[in-house]
Amino acid sequence: MDFVSSLPLTPGKKDAIWVIVDRLTKSTHYVSIRIDYLLDKLAEFYVSQIVRLHGVPISIVLDRDLRFTSRFWKKLQDALGAKLYFSTAFHLQTDGQSERIIQILEDMLRCCILEFEGTWERYLPLIEFTYNNSFQSSIKMAPYEALYGCKCRTPLYWIELSENKIHGVDLIRETEQKVKVIC
Repeated sequence: MDFVSSLPLTPGKKDAIWVIVDRLTKSTHYVSIRIDYLLDKLAEFYVSQIVRLHGVPISIVLDRDLRFTSRFWKKLQDALGAKLYFSTAFHLQTDGQSERIIQILEDMLRCCILEFEGTWERYLPLIEFTYNNSFQSSIKMAPYEALYGCKCRTPLYWIELSENKIHGVDLIRETEQKVKVIC
């Protein structure tokens, strides 16, 4: 877990992204937050965005952000039965994976903001989808493939199905164009 902060403020008043990476499948979750959220709000997001989809992890590697070194976070993880491990700055064995994913996320965000001229928060779900459905050399497959056993269908080429059978053709066309650019 790590944070990308100092982002432009969105209409939803978000200014940061909480990056959560599964070490086994390399799948990521990007949660838009405000950097000043209190721990109880982060804990709520953690349960609603991560635990509901994947259950409670056995262990978590965190940076030494004050939010994660607090007694509240330690007690929450203790109650859930997860062990906490803290990364060391510039120690690639523990910190390198999240740092690399954050670099990729920042590149994708720049692309979206420049190309789509909109708020980064609007495109965060497409960025997450694109990353999780892209081949990762470290696991020799896409994170979705590692997680679900097959790659997820992508919005690319949905339009070829037949325009008169699809409701919301404009939404599909727009999504298709954006996923192509993000890729």
